[in-house]
Amino acid sequence: MDSLNLPAYEYRLDKRDGKLVIFDPIRKKFVVLTPEEWVRQHFIHFLTGSLGYSMSRMSVETGNKYNQLQKRSDILFYDEFMKPLVIVECKAPSVKITQNAFDQVAVYNKTLKAKLLIVTNGMAHYACWFDEEKQKVSFLEKIPSLQELKAMI
Repeated sequence: MDSLNLPAYEYRLDKRDGKLVIFDPIRKKFVVLTPEEWVRQHFIHFLTGSLGYSMSRMSVETGNKYNQLQKRSDILFYDEFMKPLVIVECKAPSVKITQNAFDQVAVYNKTLKAKLLIVTNGMAHYACWFDEEKQKVSFLEKIPSLQELKAMI
């Protein structure tokens, strides 16, 4: 797998049914290792290991209905009231981050109403603050730690 622009961590790989799998600490099981999954697992560890987010308030591949379509968000982080606070859209490292990726996370957020929207391909990371009252999205210079995020609310 590609080297990413994220901190390294000690991941657990295995081979099952002829496929390479990686352990997902959120789902508490091994999942097929795709380039997108590689990014997702590194980003989960970046959020928890470097930025202070708690795994106990995270979910992965959470179902979300929008306009009768079933969507799945890559990573969701909830506040203390279990309302979505952060939504992360992960792409494979070979996928260039374009407006389409931001549109995808914005569609998910129409029902989730998270405050922080993040798009990453493991190499480039973009964070936006969503002001629901003004229906405005503002780009942030960096991904805030949980402590910084709480100060922004």
